Amino acid sequence: MTTTAPEMTKAAPAGGPRRAGRGRGVMSSTGLYAAIGVAALLFLIPFYVLLRNAFSTDAEITGEDWTLFPTDIQWGNITAPFEDTTVDFGQSMVNSLIVGILHTVGTLLVCSLAGYGLARIPYRHANKVFYAVLFTLMVPTAVTFVPGFVLVSSLGWIDSYRGLIIPGLFSGFTCFLFRQYFLGFPKELEEAARVDGLGYWGAYWRVVVPNSLNFFAAIATITFINGWNSFLWPLVIGQDPSAWTVQVALSAYMTNQTVNYHLIFMATAISILPLLLVFLFLQRWLVQGIAQTGIKG
Repeated sequence: MTTTAPEMTKAAPAGGPRRAGRGRGVMSSTGLYAAIGVAALLFLIPFYVLLRNAFSTDAEITGEDWTLFPTDIQWGNITAPFEDTTVDFGQSMVNSLIVGILHTVGTLLVCSLAGYGLARIPYRHANKVFYAVLFTLMVPTAVTFVPGFVLVSSLGWIDSYRGLIIPGLFSGFTCFLFRQYFLGFPKELEEAARVDGLGYWGAYWRVVVPNSLNFFAAIATITFINGWNSFLWPLVIGQDPSAWTVQVALSAYMTNQTVNYHLIFMATAISILPLLLVFLFLQRWLVQGIAQTGIKG
């Protein structure tokens, strides 16, 4: 008697495809986390080298034999930048802090008002003004650098906070981001504010800003970091050592005669601490704000 094919075929184990799919998912997640771990390690290598050299001597930094950690940790290097008489590192940190804070606050105010006006206030030439703002993004910085310096010099703002801060308050790209964000802001909230008798300024200040703190925090973080890391403009404007920012002060440790390696690395490590504090404090709002920067309209 011939046995039929269905009788000869064994039943497949229950849940086989599901287990296989689950296994592939675990392997995929493991590979993803491994890739992220490798990327994080590569990202942290420069910080490791920075801290390693910051606590080493110049001879160990430039020596042929490389060690993972300093053979003799130089704890005195922490105070060395502040004790060096050739560069007033403490004053440069204060200058960068003042410039960074005022530059950030001023940029948020100016660019947010400009972006809100372009997004909400009806005006016949609003699009033309917006295109003019976009055109500024296509102009190289080198083209406006010399005219900007001549203007600041004629106003007597050399070696002053005004010369360091005011010329960079307006940013076409930041204005563009604010406009795109406000285009997606719920109009119903502003209309309710106008029913209560508020004008454009009242709606902006009492309704829009309190409900956009995540986006403002994201822009503030990016603006502060850019202002803190600025080098060329402070180098030209801050001609007196008392007006140097921290980036200009760091460059002073490298001269034609000597290079103070341990001072450069330790001063650099100290100079990034404010950036780390700002990032850690605003990290949650930064991520949420970037998620809300969808380019619309």
